[in-house]
Amino acid sequence: MVELMIAAPASGSGKTVLACALLAALKRRGLDPCAFKCGPDYIDPMFHRSVLGVDSHNLDLFLSDGDTVRALYARYAAAHGSVVVEGAMGFYDGLGGSTDRASAWHTADTLGLPVVLAVRPKGASLTLAAQVRGLQAFRASSRIAGLFLNDCSPMLAKSLTPMLERETGLPVLGYLPHMEEAVIESRHLGLRTAGEIEGLTARIDRTAQALDKTMDWDRLFQLSDRREGKAVPSARPAAGGVPIAAARDEAFCFMYAETLDALRDAGAELLFFSPLHDERPPRNACGLYLPGGYPELYASRLADNTSMRRWVKEAVRRGLPTVAECGGFLYLGQNLQGTDGGSYPMAGCLPGDGVYTSRLVRFGYSQLTANEDSLLFRTGEAVPVHEFHYWDSTENGDSLTAVKPLTGRSWRCGFTNRRLYAAFPHLYFPGNPELTARFVQAAREYGEERICDDEI
Repeated sequence: MVELMIAAPASGSGKTVLACALLAALKRRGLDPCAFKCGPDYIDPMFHRSVLGVDSHNLDLFLSDGDTVRALYARYAAAHGSVVVEGAMGFYDGLGGSTDRASAWHTADTLGLPVVLAVRPKGASLTLAAQVRGLQAFRASSRIAGLFLNDCSPMLAKSLTPMLERETGLPVLGYLPHMEEAVIESRHLGLRTAGEIEGLTARIDRTAQALDKTMDWDRLFQLSDRREGKAVPSARPAAGGVPIAAARDEAFCFMYAETLDALRDAGAELLFFSPLHDERPPRNACGLYLPGGYPELYASRLADNTSMRRWVKEAVRRGLPTVAECGGFLYLGQNLQGTDGGSYPMAGCLPGDGVYTSRLVRFGYSQLTANEDSLLFRTGEAVPVHEFHYWDSTENGDSLTAVKPLTGRSWRCGFTNRRLYAAFPHLYFPGNPELTARFVQAAREYGEERICDDEI
């Protein structure tokens, strides 16, 4: 069983491209890989999925505890022949940027994974060895087991390899030369989504072919082979559970695969629909899940789908149990400013307009405490959440209080009632099974009350 983490000293070191190329190369070798991503990231797992054709999963030690992370890893790694975990940011960069909690290192240490450190040698030679030595020594058990040279010419790799191995005691496992295929465009929340990049599969495949020739596979397999048995995935409830309509399309694409499984495990049957393309959600829906995404990119098209907007407004008014996060929250508002600068009508369930701010708003982790009983929460309950968005609302609500874990900065947010959660903070259902159970139970009760959405 090949298991490892790809990490780096800093963001922008090419971790995602290397992880995708490695996944593709392992797949070509018949090793049936699966992928994970550290931290609250929706976009990088999309790239993993584009390579594998299967879901990638997140591992987050702020949004969930160590036991949950280990259980998720065991569940989704089961029956696979290899595992690649992509780290987040710099190797030790965790909560607030000043602790190692929830960092790539914290995740690797929790799971006992060997780490391959991806470094860009441009502009440094011996100093690069000093930087690696510093990373090795920073924690008693760094878990760093090997190095990989990214964006490095064959000549430079040949020169650097013996020096780095001598000075650090770590094997240099290979290199990738500069390749245009390995350059992926960015947007305000990170990389462009996999579906937006023309010819992505072919680009990753060419990168994988290059990696296949430069990687020392024998050494990689030697340092990453863990032979202990894996847990068997937990049984999934049979079909026929509580029907919950979940938005999933180009505009609403920020959802964790393990959150969807948590809903299924709690007894939900997920019915996917598109607020962009469909006239309405499936007719038998007893709940509604509107995740985040990029609604601002599609504001005019969302506005043009008047039948969907009317349906959502009436469904929320009638009390259809609804969870709306970030982009989903913006969709429930009155109007949304698109990336073209225009203002477009949305569902109109909530007060306030979505507007562009030109900066990240309330970015990062926080602790969310309920100020009242509602669909998901009981008064005083607190759960870890995260936010990342450049758009804000002119009316954010006051049903919940968010607090930054290190600075203590706080703010009121969210609209809740016994059938609604609508706010910017993203929830992580696998780390909060009681919230998951309450959502599914509310949908079940809605169905039992025969408040059929056919009447809407």
